[in-house]
Amino acid sequence: MALPTLRSVLSAGPARSAASPHLPARTTGTTADRSGGTRWVWGAAAVLFALYAALSVRDQQRILTTGYDLGIFEQAVRSYAHGQLPVSALKGPGFPLLGDHFSPVLATLAPFYRLWPTPMTLLIAQAALLAVAVVPLAGWAQQVAGRRAAVLVAFGYGGSWGIASAVGFDFHEVVFAVPLLAFSLTALARRRMRAAAAWALPLLLVKEDLGLTVAVIGALIAWRAGRNHRLLGLATLAAGVLGTALEVLVVIPAFNPGGQYAYWSGMPATGSDAGQGVAGLLYQATIGLVTPQTKAVTLVLLLATTAFLAVRSPLLWIAAPTLAWRMVSTNPAYWGTGYQYSAVLMPIAFAALVDGLGRWPGPVRTAWPYLVAGAAVTAVLLPQYPLAALLRPSTWHTGPRVAAAHRVLAMIPDGATVSASNRLVPQLTSRATVSEFGFPGLPLDAQWIVVDTADPQGWPVSGEQQQQDVAAAEAEGFRTVSDQDGYLLLHRGSGSGPGSFR
Repeated sequence: MALPTLRSVLSAGPARSAASPHLPARTTGTTADRSGGTRWVWGAAAVLFALYAALSVRDQQRILTTGYDLGIFEQAVRSYAHGQLPVSALKGPGFPLLGDHFSPVLATLAPFYRLWPTPMTLLIAQAALLAVAVVPLAGWAQQVAGRRAAVLVAFGYGGSWGIASAVGFDFHEVVFAVPLLAFSLTALARRRMRAAAAWALPLLLVKEDLGLTVAVIGALIAWRAGRNHRLLGLATLAAGVLGTALEVLVVIPAFNPGGQYAYWSGMPATGSDAGQGVAGLLYQATIGLVTPQTKAVTLVLLLATTAFLAVRSPLLWIAAPTLAWRMVSTNPAYWGTGYQYSAVLMPIAFAALVDGLGRWPGPVRTAWPYLVAGAAVTAVLLPQYPLAALLRPSTWHTGPRVAAAHRVLAMIPDGATVSASNRLVPQLTSRATVSEFGFPGLPLDAQWIVVDTADPQGWPVSGEQQQQDVAAAEAEGFRTVSDQDGYLLLHRGSGSGPGSFR
């Protein structure tokens, strides 16, 4: 099934059929205000792209990106660019990444990476994918509530904490899901059911858990579409459920060296809390979804950016699978508002906001206080999230240590095997085989070691442990080649063999 064009998605108006009570057809404002000129949304997307790209590129230039995760994804895309299945030395020697997460969508970046083999390719692609999602959301909002409301929706989405957190932390495969969801939900609300399914099904290639999101979209298609497209909805639902089951139970274990899906250990029923019994599982499925407080804060902030108007729309149910696996997980990193985990929630929340506007019981102008309140929440939260760094002078200043780092890194020949500090990894992954220095359990089989001794990141090991690992490497035959401004470069002497960490 061919994906719909952007023009067709933007130009299609709300449904005029009165057959479904689930989809309001009302619009507001003058005809010119509603349908005249959606070119500005592309301008909004261009501005967001520039902001996102600027932040990501400056992080890379200032050596603030990391091996976990930008380095891993660059190694994946680099593999695809050379006609190979994705592997990552950062996860282990020759580790097949399809045995970690099922994200073949990364192969779409391979032609661009082949032309420009640098992590910048991934960061700029991420900026474009996140920015283009504003096009269907704002275009739809203009038809429902007029241009001024659409501008607030564009600002709310573009500056939202979930998008800002993703931009501020490396690159991740889930950014492919953001525009797919925005276009799919816009089409769903406009009763363009085939387009909604066509935009949703590629989510199966983004990440294994997103099949459940596809399933919910399919359920809504079946519910909203009536008889004509009910079969389409049920087929989409089935494809989502079966796709996730196949990926998690068959495909990923087949590629994984351990023969299993590694992330089961984070689920209460299978991981460290497996013995908690029925009462414990019931607790996790109820009160445990909003406790500890971090979980409740995430849920409140998600809805607060829409001034809680999103709860008026059944589209909000599409966020349920992502929220469920995050909140029942035993990994605290999933519960909060940081990192990339909430990026997929933002197009869902703002699609639900626009749909909620269409369901407003009175004139849409009476919903304006809510729109302004939602935009105010976004504005208040902005300084706490990475986009605010664009306003800090330090972001645009490159310190002398960066130049020292690049002098040291330039001594490493292309094609070398290197074990590097986490922040130094993405500076090397385009031209060397790189592993994470100090990662417990991984063999030290590199010929070069480069670490930041003056400002250690503290992950995967503490600064003290890093010192001990450097001493152990020197005892195994590594010799100092350069030590500039805290950047230490070691090379394995002839006759010394591979070692290991702890």
